[in-house]
Amino acid sequence: MKKKWQDGNDIKLLINGEEFFPRVFDSIRAAKREVLLETFIICEDEVGKELQQELIAAAKRGVRIEVMVDDYGTFDLSKTFVSELIEAGVGLHLFDPSPRRFGMRTNLFRRLHRKIVVVDGALAFVGGINFSAEHLASSGEKSKQDYAVEIRGPIVNDIHEASVQLLRDASIQKHKTWVKLSPAKNPPQGKTSMLLAIRDNNKHTTDIEKLYLQAIRSARQRIVIANAYFFPGYRLLRALRNASRRGLEVILILQGEPDMPWVSACSRLLYNYLIKEGVKIFEYCERPLHGKVAVIDNQWTTIGSSNLDPLSLAMNLEANVFIDDEAFNQNLYEHLIELSKNSCKPITLEIAQRGYWWRLPIMFVTFHFLRYFPAIAGWFPARRPKLKPVKVDDLEDHHPESEPLLKQK
Repeated sequence: MKKKWQDGNDIKLLINGEEFFPRVFDSIRAAKREVLLETFIICEDEVGKELQQELIAAAKRGVRIEVMVDDYGTFDLSKTFVSELIEAGVGLHLFDPSPRRFGMRTNLFRRLHRKIVVVDGALAFVGGINFSAEHLASSGEKSKQDYAVEIRGPIVNDIHEASVQLLRDASIQKHKTWVKLSPAKNPPQGKTSMLLAIRDNNKHTTDIEKLYLQAIRSARQRIVIANAYFFPGYRLLRALRNASRRGLEVILILQGEPDMPWVSACSRLLYNYLIKEGVKIFEYCERPLHGKVAVIDNQWTTIGSSNLDPLSLAMNLEANVFIDDEAFNQNLYEHLIELSKNSCKPITLEIAQRGYWWRLPIMFVTFHFLRYFPAIAGWFPARRPKLKPVKVDDLEDHHPESEPLLKQK
């Protein structure tokens, strides 16, 4: 069942790990009953170790902890790191654990890419930030620019339900205790109207994309999208083109210092088409852009884990919140415009057309391949998404990058 807009929420923007991590760790420290955490990546660095210690301390106080991580994203934790969590009573679940073939990881697609934390069913965090020191400026020039939100109010009920449902539906070992997870019933806490949208491979395959399309098609003033991995399908490209033709200001802030160069290369294949239609494109050049945010007109905003590329729009498990709040919209809009002016390189038509004659056939082939890639991947036998609880006995004695976290049985 699709979620409905919920009124009466309080929301706070968190920019980068410097704002996100302290708030999450403080909330875990204050937890009394339950912590649900979903993420793509936990690294065994200063951030991951602090998260581990806060989860262990909470578990020892009697707080129920359920951590869901992706087996592809979180693949290199040591046995010591993991066993300390499990022995403290933390429930750790691997999403879609798969064996390697010829030393290569095989679980490339349909990842658990959501980033959600829910504490005591009353406080939630949603965004694009993983638990990694790469989201701190102190990690150097490769640190990531990213966003999340801290939320209280009725929308937390829906976020909590989404995490519990993933545990229930995907867990290999069915537990009656899932039904004992604290049901969230939150009264109004503010004035913001919000909607949770998830993307899965069952009943919610296009929810996030449809909400983007609806907002872009109905926009009357401005569209600003900051997205790390931008290679949408034709419907979104056409909607952006048409919005620019209607006279709207359409601004894209994309990667200029990419953490995955081939992804940015795909995005640049689209520049000529968009700029000719009046779309303004800026490449963020201070550090890798990892955000997935957008503001449209003066009310609509979205923040979450979903990129605008084939993996996020058609393969991964994603979660975005959609926000109807003028003050929040204006705050993020001003921040993004400041980024575009002070930290970005504007892409002109002259720049976009350099080498266009030889890039055109590559663009045609790449665009149409990626456009139909999800359907091609769908030809292969589908597997039900699964969460496997991690046990100490299942851990490898050592876990270098070339080895799986779990022994494959």
